[in-house]
Amino acid sequence: MIIIGATSGIGASLARQAAEKGYLVGGTGRREERLISLKEALGDAFFYRVMDVTQRESASNTLQQLIDEMGGMDIIVLNSGISNYPSSSVTAMEQEIIDVNVSGFVNLFGRAFSYFREQGTGHIVGISSIASLFGTSRAAPYCGSKAFISTYMQGYRQRCNASDQFNITITDVKPGFVKSEMTDGKRGMFWVGETDVAVRQMLKDIENKKSYSYVTRRWRLVAWLIKLTPNLLLDRLKIGA
Repeated sequence: MIIIGATSGIGASLARQAAEKGYLVGGTGRREERLISLKEALGDAFFYRVMDVTQRESASNTLQQLIDEMGGMDIIVLNSGISNYPSSSVTAMEQEIIDVNVSGFVNLFGRAFSYFREQGTGHIVGISSIASLFGTSRAAPYCGSKAFISTYMQGYRQRCNASDQFNITITDVKPGFVKSEMTDGKRGMFWVGETDVAVRQMLKDIENKKSYSYVTRRWRLVAWLIKLTPNLLLDRLKIGA
């Protein structure tokens, strides 16, 4: 299992839990000191490479180097992402969010898909968000980027389901509020899940090859309510980032 974005939050917890369950884990991130800490904690079960997903050619080459060192890849988790909190305005980080959450995601998704298609089998896990289901006034770029990820993966899931040439699973993980550096200090949150609990549920869904994973589980209810809410009402809500 290779985790893109393994230096904090969901990614770091997933690396630990997967290694504890016997997986050989590869991790990437921009902060080398955190990758080194994971290596010290997990030992021979963990491999790492420093990666900036916005440097697309370099990121693709780094992924291939990690695959080669590990002797192959069967699961990739595309977890790298940023939000515009605590930016002072919606627009202050828009391009950076698109560069990381959309362009960086698409680049590595494509590389992984090509690898798995040649291999004949594999599993791509993308971390979107409950925020992919609706836009908010103070997090428009973040919500939009996560909506793109979900829709993009849905299209590829259809392609995989229609193929008899390869067997590739696509899992869309939609976390609600989960404790992490990204949510520290945010106001108005509810049902904030412990990171390890959310990741434990997510890993189980990955192992069961679910198409969609809501973590923690209660957020499935929120997703259902959002889908039933008319856009006329959603457009009038005042939801902060």
